[in-house]
Amino acid sequence: MTDEELSALLGEDFRSRKPAGTDALPPEISDQTESPAPQTADPEAQPEEPACVQNDLPQESDMPEASPAEPPQEAASPAEEPFSADIGDLFDAPRPMPEPYPAEPAYPEAQPQPEAMPFSGEPFAEAPAEPVRPKKHTALAVLLTLFCLILLAAAIFCIIWDVSRGTTAGGGYRAGDIVQVELVQHEKPETDNTLADENGVYTIEGVAKAVMPSIVQIYTYAKGDAIGSGSGIILTKDGYIATNAHVVKDADNYSVRLFDEANSETPYDAVLVGHDSKTDLAVLKISASGLTPAQLGDSDQVHLGETVCALGNPAGLSGSISMGIVSGMNRKVRAQSTNFEMDCFQTDAAISPGNSGGALVNLCGQVIGITSSKYGSSAIFGGSYEGLGFAITINEALPIIKELMEKGYVSGRVRIGIQFYENSIAHEEAKAKGQTLPEALNGIGVQVISISEDSDLRNTIMKPNDWILSMNGKEISDYDSINEAIAGLSAGDSVHCRCATVQENGKLKTYEIDFRLLEDQSGEY
Repeated sequence: MTDEELSALLGEDFRSRKPAGTDALPPEISDQTESPAPQTADPEAQPEEPACVQNDLPQESDMPEASPAEPPQEAASPAEEPFSADIGDLFDAPRPMPEPYPAEPAYPEAQPQPEAMPFSGEPFAEAPAEPVRPKKHTALAVLLTLFCLILLAAAIFCIIWDVSRGTTAGGGYRAGDIVQVELVQHEKPETDNTLADENGVYTIEGVAKAVMPSIVQIYTYAKGDAIGSGSGIILTKDGYIATNAHVVKDADNYSVRLFDEANSETPYDAVLVGHDSKTDLAVLKISASGLTPAQLGDSDQVHLGETVCALGNPAGLSGSISMGIVSGMNRKVRAQSTNFEMDCFQTDAAISPGNSGGALVNLCGQVIGITSSKYGSSAIFGGSYEGLGFAITINEALPIIKELMEKGYVSGRVRIGIQFYENSIAHEEAKAKGQTLPEALNGIGVQVISISEDSDLRNTIMKPNDWILSMNGKEISDYDSINEAIAGLSAGDSVHCRCATVQENGKLKTYEIDFRLLEDQSGEY
């Protein structure tokens, strides 16, 4: 670099600042600073300045004002050897340069900068918070809320309407509704040869396949607790089901399961249409359609020794079938709960608790009887006998079932409106209390325990603990004799009674009264 270039760079004549006696440099320095071999260069080319000068030297505008020229230094002492080289050659000679900083990349083109935030007077002031934007889908949320409110209002309306109209668990049927019913009995048909044997009747497998879809399992509940189960027979496509009265007794809720493959896992709530404890028959209704009703046969066409099958749910074992024969015809069997006689078939097909309300069918797949464990051997003979079961004949049961379906009760049923002890039980009770009854009551009369509020006997002089000795001239002593005495009478008919009171002295005082019978719609005969 020449003196002129340095002067231009430093802003003053560099040569004017050379100290005296520096025209020559020591030989050591002279040797070290010999100019390198001259490089051939374009004489017109401008010399390039080192990158370190470009990047590290301050610009002229940034440099402080030059201080006044320093006084010339004193001559070197005799011990020092004067420089023999020109100071300009010293600066022109190559010298070791500091390691340059890594070259910075070329500056990119200037990008537009965001507008500077106004200075708040405090260093590092936080940027103002971004304004809260309204949430998306607000309109959609409002619409969904309105839709839910409309659904809730519709549900409440339906509940109120349902309560005002009565339960719909039975497909719109309400207890007490009067409906028209048509139950058809069938002649023995020609059977399906694919499920029939060589004689043209169903095999046992064919009976099971044909009849089981018409059998149901019934569960009963009281105050939310399960209290029992039984069987039933589908009577119509829209869900009327026949069963035994003792199956539904003491229950307030009923659930039904079907045996067809499509609906076997679906429980149906049921409504009690009506029941008749006297005959141990009842009818339920479920809300369903397209069911498979059972074919009802004619029990008058059944023969002794004919093969039959019993279908039901013994001991809760769903979808059971057992085979037997008709062991006896026209058996007059009393129900254990009422002692009322019904015309029954005797069979050795297994009928156990849980089978009650199920079907006794012939090999044509027709229902010829309704099985009932209450008409079992233990109820009749006081013990358990193998192979001795009974089923109410369909011809005996059908008129009762039709009336229950139509009215919810059996018309023509009458009641007196009393609770009583049969003669034998009354004597046992008196003996237990240490009392002795008059000999005139031995085997004659029933003792009245209580009189219902609506009984016409309350309009007579009869009191609880009095005795009824005869009705319409017929002596009575038990349930059957009372039924015989009032047989054929209707509600409102008058009954003449001879009665008695046991006085404190043990003597019997008799009197006579008349009262009117009541219609019994309760089913509790």
